[in-house]
Amino acid sequence: MEKLAEKIAKHSKLILLLAIILLVPSVFGYFNTDINYDILSYLPDDLSTTKAEDILKDEFGCGSLAMLIVENMDDKDVAKIKDKVAQVDGVAEVLWIDDFMDLSVPKEILPNDMTDFLYNGDKSTMMIVKMEEGTATLKTQNAVESIRKIAGKQAFLSGMSGIVKDTKDLADKEVTLYVLVASILILIILGLTLESSVIPVIFLVSIGMAVIYNFGSNIFLGEISYITKALAAVLQLGVTMDYSIFLLHRYEEEEKKYPDDKIKAMSKAITNTVVSVFGSSITTVAGFLALCVMDLGFGKDIGIVMAKGVIIGVLCTVTILPSFILVFDKQIAKYKHKTILPKFQRISKGIVKNHKKLAILFVIIFIPAYIGYKNADVYYNLDETLPDTLPSIIATNKMKHDYSMESTNFILVKDSVSSNDVTEMIKEIEDLDGITSVIGLEKYIGPRIDEEFLPEDIINQVKSGGYEEILVNSKYKAASDECNAQIEELNKIVHKYDKDGLVGGEAPLTLDLIKIADTDFKKVSLVSILAIFIIIAILFKSVSLPVILVAAIECAIFVNLGIPYYTGTVEPFIASIVLGTIQLGATVDYAILLCSRFKEELNTGLDKYKAMEVAIRSSAPSILTSALTFFGATVGVGFISQLEMISSLCTLMARGAIVSMFMIIFILPAILLLFESIIVKTSKNFIEISDSAKESN
Repeated sequence: MEKLAEKIAKHSKLILLLAIILLVPSVFGYFNTDINYDILSYLPDDLSTTKAEDILKDEFGCGSLAMLIVENMDDKDVAKIKDKVAQVDGVAEVLWIDDFMDLSVPKEILPNDMTDFLYNGDKSTMMIVKMEEGTATLKTQNAVESIRKIAGKQAFLSGMSGIVKDTKDLADKEVTLYVLVASILILIILGLTLESSVIPVIFLVSIGMAVIYNFGSNIFLGEISYITKALAAVLQLGVTMDYSIFLLHRYEEEEKKYPDDKIKAMSKAITNTVVSVFGSSITTVAGFLALCVMDLGFGKDIGIVMAKGVIIGVLCTVTILPSFILVFDKQIAKYKHKTILPKFQRISKGIVKNHKKLAILFVIIFIPAYIGYKNADVYYNLDETLPDTLPSIIATNKMKHDYSMESTNFILVKDSVSSNDVTEMIKEIEDLDGITSVIGLEKYIGPRIDEEFLPEDIINQVKSGGYEEILVNSKYKAASDECNAQIEELNKIVHKYDKDGLVGGEAPLTLDLIKIADTDFKKVSLVSILAIFIIIAILFKSVSLPVILVAAIECAIFVNLGIPYYTGTVEPFIASIVLGTIQLGATVDYAILLCSRFKEELNTGLDKYKAMEVAIRSSAPSILTSALTFFGATVGVGFISQLEMISSLCTLMARGAIVSMFMIIFILPAILLLFESIIVKTSKNFIEISDSAKESN
């Protein structure tokens, strides 16, 4: 490593030139990586609900459903809009009243529940729009945009395709702002905590290049989720900034040893930084990779992208950053100033003096934090993550208030099921609490009318590929307890008449999402804790230290995720799954840094109290700077994002960084001091005092 480090230091200008050249393919990769805005599409393919979606698309030519509400318009003008919408590329067909009867015929001859379904008195009417492809495809998104233009201000398009469209537009508009705000806040924080005004800019440029490389390499994944796209840049900025700080501090130390040879000082700094950063980065990588065990596909998506980002960040820290520092060494030295960081002299003494009280405080904090963590509520409704002013949310609210429809689902039964059985099944479904309407062929033709007398295009709309489709509308909102219970009952009724029958739609998909998210949460938590436990055990060759360090960070996680319980805040379900792992992987570095320095000072011959004072004074500035940087990278996004899911995640991460910082600086030293004798006994070579250290003490 020393020879490679020396070559890096000697060829700084060449490395910067190559780094700039590599930006070209990275930018190409970034713009050619697809973005998935549909969270429900990440559900496993073997679920009955996802199978139902596939059948609906393949056999009925319907990749997704949308409802178009048209207000204050004559039926003849509505019919014109319907014909135009039906011609839009991406629309399979549009169903409305004129598919069942001529508009010259009075509506009164139709069954009441059909007119109630399609009309809200004289105020508005609703048509069903079947899209050819899924909600998140480019073709569907373009179709949504075209439909909105055709329909005008008197019409409102409801459904997941509209929600995904608005999510996409809002996310695309905001993502650049996220990086800009995060960069500005990081510059301010680094400017106040580092001695040179030039270094923060160099840090940002270096890590910014690493972010671009990471996003460019995502092209090999094919696509990433919009959550990953929105969070990956600010997360990478916050998480990998530690490594840059480590290298800078090490270089400053080596400069004092080799004041006349900056190349040698930098090569030594690179060599030592690789060793120290390895332990820090491997825990962070392990934390992100733990997300890959999720059954929900976006966990693997975030995990791989962020783990890759950390590795790329480390490589850039030991190649590009040293080159920048050497090239701009004069400017760095010229623009030096004082920092606002405290010296931690009195703080370190106070912590050591009151370590027993702080240990008791840990127990006092832990219990209510855990209770809050276990009982905090989460939400699964994707439309709750969007502002009420967006077109899709306005349309969703109109569906709710004007048509008593919160969710639209569909049933697929084999067409071999007798007409009488289907009729009985529909009656049972109509009797379920919360069902507002059921649209099925048997309901309107009755068992006495032969299907052969019906137009073929009507039959093809509800029967295809060996299945019959039945639409079911509910007044219950997807993900609500009432809706989930309703879906369970709906499945029982369908399977009573057709054991292979399928129930699909947003509400059943969301119910599967809830069930899978619960198991994913447990799996991710267990895997991340075990992985980091093992890594710490190997790094320190200890049985007790992994327990202590992980317990300290887990307590910080409980505090962070437990606060919403006491404030009455409901967070998105994704937060409960990924936040703990991210906070554990990203901030356990602080614990490793403090513990390593404590061990180092003990090995100089100091007693445990004096050793801890020195460890706190030495490591606290780096921990404070790193935590504030992580805080700065995420807190701004939390405030400005209109996407509730992104805003909540970033706010939680920002708060988590600060909570972890306080836990490591104030509480962890107390626990280490209390269990110092146990740590020594359960760790291999934790204390190896040299003869010179013994003599000096």
